[in-house]
Amino acid sequence: MCTGKCSLCIGKTLYPLALISAFCNIILFFPDWKVTYVQNKQITEEVKLMGGLVGGGVMVLIPAFHIYMTGERGWCANRIGMFLSIILAAVGVAGALYSFSVAVLGLYHGPLCKVGDEWITPFEYKNADYLKDRASWEKCTEPKNVVKFNSGLFSVLFFVSILQIILCGIQMINGLFGCLCGTCRDTENTRHNNVILTTTVHAA
Repeated sequence: MCTGKCSLCIGKTLYPLALISAFCNIILFFPDWKVTYVQNKQITEEVKLMGGLVGGGVMVLIPAFHIYMTGERGWCANRIGMFLSIILAAVGVAGALYSFSVAVLGLYHGPLCKVGDEWITPFEYKNADYLKDRASWEKCTEPKNVVKFNSGLFSVLFFVSILQIILCGIQMINGLFGCLCGTCRDTENTRHNNVILTTTVHAA
């Protein structure tokens, strides 16, 4: 496949993934769909790290824009443009890895919730075994269904970040090929110029 077309495909795919990541992180700030817990600072610590918003969101969205433009505007014929796409794809990998790490911690530690009269993280030392024991979720009386809420959104962030790492990694390889071996656009331009030259010679 042309390195430019590959970049275009990767950029298009990264856009929605980055938006999904940012959206999930924002929603995590509002368990039970209420702002009360944010105001009272009763939010799970991993949510505050904003892995999905900063890492899987902003740090992937900016590379996604450049990668997409690399294919859309024909920058794939420009070796400097392809080199920049490698650097930005590496930034995307770093952002996705951050999002991945925060998601893993969020799933591992479990949510902050009210147990009795205390706000604690009751599943912090359960090694994520609580995810299989749904009966234990009932110990969190507030926010309502917070375990299901947090585990669902952190799971989405987990899988999205893996896809982002894979796609940005592919773009790094794709960009390297574009820098070292040239691009299909280079070949197409050469063929086009040869056709024009041949036509001119025959006409003369």
